[in-house]
Amino acid sequence: MNVTLWIIAGLLAVAFTLAGLMKIAQPKEKLAASGMGWTGDFSAGAVKAIGTLEVLGALGLVLPAALDIAPVLVPLAATGLAVLMLGAAAVHARRKESQMIGANAVLLLLAAVVAWGRFGPYAF
Repeated sequence: MNVTLWIIAGLLAVAFTLAGLMKIAQPKEKLAASGMGWTGDFSAGAVKAIGTLEVLGALGLVLPAALDIAPVLVPLAATGLAVLMLGAAAVHARRKESQMIGANAVLLLLAAVVAWGRFGPYAF
């Protein structure tokens, strides 16, 4: 189970790093034009903040355990990302973007599994 949790955390870290860096690096208008219509509901600073939270959460999923420095941060990062996905699902539900809710639900579920495993029976 430990290996499974590492794999899930690694996959989540890659996904959130890529998504977060995209939000940080590109202007809000370009993100909206590429299919992220939800960015129109938020300020440019809020979109950058969401991207920053995603990148920090991704780093928190892997680095604390890999470096053996405060590994309790891993389940905290996973919980934070799950909450972030809950908020994202709420935004997509409000905008009636049901296909995006599915992606948010999958990421939320995976983050919740990591949080459960690392807070509970498979803690570091």
